[in-house]
Amino acid sequence: MQGRNIILIGIAVVLGLIAVLLANSYFSGVEQRQAKIAQEQNLSQIVVATKELPFGTVLNDQNVRLANWPSNSIPEGAFTSIADAAGKGNATLRNIVAGEPVLASKLSSRPTLSANLPAGQYAVAVPISAVAAAGGFIRPGDTVDVLLTRKIPGDGAAADDKMTDVVLSTVPVLAIDVDASEKSTEPTAAGKTATLQVDTLGAQKLALAQQLGVLSLALRNAADQTVTAASTVLPNQLTARKIYIASRESRAPSAPAAPISRSVMSPATSAPRRSGPMMTIFRGSEPSQYEVQRGY
Repeated sequence: MQGRNIILIGIAVVLGLIAVLLANSYFSGVEQRQAKIAQEQNLSQIVVATKELPFGTVLNDQNVRLANWPSNSIPEGAFTSIADAAGKGNATLRNIVAGEPVLASKLSSRPTLSANLPAGQYAVAVPISAVAAAGGFIRPGDTVDVLLTRKIPGDGAAADDKMTDVVLSTVPVLAIDVDASEKSTEPTAAGKTATLQVDTLGAQKLALAQQLGVLSLALRNAADQTVTAASTVLPNQLTARKIYIASRESRAPSAPAAPISRSVMSPATSAPRRSGPMMTIFRGSEPSQYEVQRGY
């Protein structure tokens, strides 16, 4: 009985070895066929994401893989080995979708916002509300124009005399509040901050604009990168017709007339009684006239 068990174990081991050899042979054949096809079609292998990688995801051999890519259209900064892409603890600087090539410009060994800023660019945070941020639908990766609404300068301007200027145009949005991921499509809540990517002059303009009035963000078409011409809008440009209410001059109250004492008025000097309208009534052929009292 014991010898029979040994024989069965031996047979199982042999069958297992055969299965391993067959599997290795099959996969080796598949790899060889893929390599042959890639060579015939002029394909190269680059590193792509196996699933969606949000901002700050550390790369490893589980979330990236090698994939065939046309050799004549390999994007700049692509990796040809997983070790190079996932080495040094590289993490994503922005959202990468499944199947998208992993590029050096989207990685950093320091997955922070400062590592994502190009040379000469700054991240400036400005306060926004849901209304001032296109209803809360502005997300990281979008492009916006920055508008400033403030009081018209000058001693003669009233408190409600406003003007709106385009302060900056085609400004990239780096983050909303502390969220730098482009994955979320949900609107942000009111009372957040938007972090914008600007140059030195843009940072100065934003710092000053926050002190002068209210900032608003206008969401732009993703494909439209045309710089908006600087312009100013005044209240009289909001309507088709120019409506103006002139100031009304206040009239000084006239002095009350002095009362006239009846005792000093003589019948000769008293004003004649003013007759009212008359009404004629005929009784038979005899007319009779009656004065109509006022107020009836």
